[in-house]
Amino acid sequence: MQNEKSRILAQLTRTRDAKPGHLWAATGIASLSLFGMVAAFGTAPGTAEIASLQQPLVEQLAPPLITVEDSPDTTFVQETRIRKGDTVVSLAARLGMDDDKALAFLRHDATAATIFRQMSPGKPVTAKVSADGTLVSLVFPLNGGNDRALLVEQSASDGFRASEQALPLDTVVLMKSGEIRHSLFGATDAAGIPDGVATQLVDIFGGDIDFHRDLRKGDRFSVIYESINHLGKPVRTGRVVAAEFINDGVAHRAIWFNAGDGQGGYYTADGKSLRKAFLRSPLEFSRVTSGFSTARFHPVLKEVRAHKGIDYGAPTGTRVKATGDAVVEFAGRQGGYGNVIILRHQGRHETVYGHLSGFAAGIRKGSRVVQGDVIGYVGATGIATGPHLHYEFRVGGEHRNPLTVALPGATPLAPSQLARFHDQASAILSRLDAIGATNLALLD
Repeated sequence: MQNEKSRILAQLTRTRDAKPGHLWAATGIASLSLFGMVAAFGTAPGTAEIASLQQPLVEQLAPPLITVEDSPDTTFVQETRIRKGDTVVSLAARLGMDDDKALAFLRHDATAATIFRQMSPGKPVTAKVSADGTLVSLVFPLNGGNDRALLVEQSASDGFRASEQALPLDTVVLMKSGEIRHSLFGATDAAGIPDGVATQLVDIFGGDIDFHRDLRKGDRFSVIYESINHLGKPVRTGRVVAAEFINDGVAHRAIWFNAGDGQGGYYTADGKSLRKAFLRSPLEFSRVTSGFSTARFHPVLKEVRAHKGIDYGAPTGTRVKATGDAVVEFAGRQGGYGNVIILRHQGRHETVYGHLSGFAAGIRKGSRVVQGDVIGYVGATGIATGPHLHYEFRVGGEHRNPLTVALPGATPLAPSQLARFHDQASAILSRLDAIGATNLALLD
C-alpha cells in the first residue's frame, strides 16, 4: 500500500511539472491511476507524512517605529476609589501625584480641606497629573447626594484654586430581575439592585400589594430603572421606568408616563393609573402589632375597648408619610394619641397619625401635603407601651379598617393622552417581556 501511495504522488508531481504540450497526456495517465486506485485513497495520509512535507519559514520583521516624547505637557488621567484607612497622602500616591505644593494647598485652603473630612470608603476620585507627578486637576465628589464635587485645579496666577462644581453626569437604563426568598430588600440585594429602587417598587405597587403582609416566597419581579453615573460609576438611583411584580401568582405591571402636565405617574399596560388616592400604609416597612378591632384588650389601660386603627411597630424616628394629598387639620399633642397629626382629604376622608416622636418641618395647621410627603416620625408619646405608629382611616367621621377599605383611584388619562401612552408603552412592555422570559428560563 505504501508503494502505491508513493507511485501516485510521483505521478502527480510529474503532472505538475509537465510541459504544456504534454499536459493532456499526463492528465490522462494520472486519471487512469486514480480510477485504478480508488481504494488506496480511502485512507488519508498519516500525520507523519504531512509533517514531512511542511517546512517552517521564519521571517524577521522590523519593529514599528514608536517615538516617545518626554514632554512636560504630557498628562495622565488616574482614577481610584477611597479605601478603608486611606489618608490624603496615600490617596495622592495611588493617583500618581508627587506634588508637595498641591498637598500643602489641600491642607491649608478652607474649601479644599473638605477632602480631609469626607474620606468615605468607596468614593471615586479622579486626578489629572503631569508626567512628573504635578497635579493638574482633581475631582472629589462631595457628600450629601447633591451631585456636586470639589474641583481643585492649577491656576496660572496663584498656584491652585478650589471650587464646588456640578458633577458631569450621564444616565443609563438598566434591566434586572429577582425572586423573593425572605424579603424584598434581600431579593434586591441578591440581584444587585439599589435600595432606592426597592423603595420605589413599594411606592409604585403599594396600592395593590401590602408589602408588610402580602409577600410570598417565590414572588418575582422585573424592573427597568435609571442609574445616574459619573465617569461610568453609579452616583445615585434615578426613576423606575417600568416594573413587573408577580405576587402570589398575580402579575402587576407599571409604566412611567408623563401626561404632559408636568406630573408624571405610573400606569398599567392598558393605561389605568396605579396611583390610588391613598397609600395602603404610611410606613415603607414595619410590622402590624395590633389590628383594627371593636373589642381589644388595651395593654396599658388593662380593659377591653375598641381599637379603631392599625398599630405599626417600627423604631423611633422611622419616617411617617402622608397616605394622600391633604391639608393639615391638626398637628400637636392630644390625649392618649400623644403627638398626633390629622389630615383632611377630599371626599370626606381623614387620616390620623398618632404617638409621633416629632413632626416634619413645615407641618402645621393649614399646610398642604402631597401623598408620600414625610409628615412626622415614629415615637411612643401618649399612651403607648413602645415605639409604634397608630394609624386611622375615617370616612365621614366613621372609622374604617385601613387594611381592607376600598381605596379610590386617581383620574384616568384623557383619550389623546391614552394614544400617546400606548405608543410609548409598547417598546417598554417588550423589554419587560424579555426580562420575564429570561428570568423564567433561569429558574427552569
